[in-house]
Amino acid sequence: MVRTLGAVQLDTISVLARSHELIAYSRFGAMPRAVIEGAYWNGESSFEYWSHAACILPIESWPLFSFRRRHYARKGVRWHEVPHAAVQVVLERLAADGPLTTKEIGGAKKGGEWWDWSESKIAVEYLLDIGRVVCASRIGWRRVYELAERIVPLKLRDHPDWIDDAGVVGPSDESCIRALIADGARTVGVGTAGDIADVHRLSIADVERHAADAGLVRVRVPGWPAKSWATQESLDWLATGQRASHRTTLLSPFDSLVWHRGRTERLFGMAHRLEAYTPAARRVHGYFAMPVLHRGELVARVDPRRDGQALVASTVTLEVDATGRVPAESVRGTALALREAARWVGCSDVRLGTVVPSSSTDGLTRQLAASD
Repeated sequence: MVRTLGAVQLDTISVLARSHELIAYSRFGAMPRAVIEGAYWNGESSFEYWSHAACILPIESWPLFSFRRRHYARKGVRWHEVPHAAVQVVLERLAADGPLTTKEIGGAKKGGEWWDWSESKIAVEYLLDIGRVVCASRIGWRRVYELAERIVPLKLRDHPDWIDDAGVVGPSDESCIRALIADGARTVGVGTAGDIADVHRLSIADVERHAADAGLVRVRVPGWPAKSWATQESLDWLATGQRASHRTTLLSPFDSLVWHRGRTERLFGMAHRLEAYTPAARRVHGYFAMPVLHRGELVARVDPRRDGQALVASTVTLEVDATGRVPAESVRGTALALREAARWVGCSDVRLGTVVPSSSTDGLTRQLAASD
């Protein structure tokens, strides 16, 4: 799944489960959360680095982020000045006792506010940025750090054709960017320059400059910006006339299917925004409104929370059709998604809060009571 998606975003917000767990759940269904965590953090097939944001990435993509590691190495600072004496201490400590968490290295904070990091925390995060250290697992929500040479296979750290620039060995910056553009295009299938750039947070100018070299095909999509591209693989698939299979499920707002808000609106007609950082009085759809995917469409938004053995859908906002009505199938799909999510997190009941439009409340209540 990580290889297919290219990147799985991490986030501190946990509603029902962590976002990266929700992303696996949305695709595979109600597998145990421990199985999901074990698959992500097995110390071999994936690592954590800066892509779309802090993301879980397939280990094979390690060389492609050499350009970003060089950026941090050339910059020489993080958000804080880097204490170089502490950098050496951290390297020696990891060499002797790794893998280690921040707490085991020396603690994350000096004792003040959350950004008042200790020297060891600044040092180990800088080493992560420049690729001397890698995070290939977590304990709870704590990163576990290890020397890169103990985690990343040699063939992914060195090659005769690669360069050593700013102390970072890997493909040239241009080669990295072209490869990540191709990967972003593969991930979206058909997309604008902005869609493709957003996967690994590249620049739109880079996509426009390197699209042809990355093997992309210029396409026109009605209603989309003029500069759109597709992979040949996607065009070949579309030409077969095959139908995609779909799941009915809740989606994390940090899911790559919906993380580009403009693309989500173009594809699904839903103007979705994460309101977790919006003052409560100004929220429309809720703190962590999760789109409901059903039969290839986004049919509703649900803001869930747990209350004992109940999954509470604090706000359910159903999408209306061109006539201003809520299709019965959308109500059924929303109920299916809620019931499955409840079972996954160990809840025996689903309770409704506010339903919009309110005329759908009775229908949704009946569907929730129905058997699968």
